[in-house]
Amino acid sequence: MSQLPAKPAASAAVAAFLARVNSLPVKPAGGAPGRLLFLMDATASRQPSWDMACHLMADMFQATRDVGGLAIQLAYWRGHMEFAATPFLTDAAELTRRMAGVQCLGGQTQILAALSHALAETKRSRIHACVLVGDALEEALDPICHAAGQMGLHGTPIFAFHEGAEPKSADGFRQIARVSGGAFAPFDAASAEALRDLLRAVAVFAAGGRQQLAALSGQAARRMLAQLPGPAR
Repeated sequence: MSQLPAKPAASAAVAAFLARVNSLPVKPAGGAPGRLLFLMDATASRQPSWDMACHLMADMFQATRDVGGLAIQLAYWRGHMEFAATPFLTDAAELTRRMAGVQCLGGQTQILAALSHALAETKRSRIHACVLVGDALEEALDPICHAAGQMGLHGTPIFAFHEGAEPKSADGFRQIARVSGGAFAPFDAASAEALRDLLRAVAVFAAGGRQQLAALSGQAARRMLAQLPGPAR
């Protein structure tokens, strides 16, 4: 008699990530839309994940429609020291259109530049959450962690999503999340559902705070919420 396959380790990581989100300070609902900065590696290896994230953008906006809405800025790096960012956008179709026009190009990571940009943005007007998505970290970690710590001091946690199994990069992403007061989760190119759950959770947190996570619908969300501890006091 064959045994049922074990649940992927990624499922436990998603639950742990959402538990961390649930313990973060509340953003009061109402008022201006939540501001979310989406930092993404657009170097050559990233095209499949870029396309997947592009398809998930509309779901992020939809998840926050009833909890104050969301404004997202997309920033990315690729090629030879190319770094670009959109304005903060509240229209899913416009953001998706801009993402679809980006072709991933070979190049080294620019995570320090991305976090320096994020820090400048949140100093101007607070960003409620920052998402970092990538599969490599080819820079010195200490300056990156310093920038991430500054993000945390300004009330902007970083949610670092690492693709693949390269341990040194994964550890770097984990440290970035920790020093910023955010959370880390791994994913792979085949885990669109897991990435969707993670992005929706961060979007809802940015729009309405941890209390609004309970408003997420669907069986997968209910299973994850059942594992979460109560809010921190």
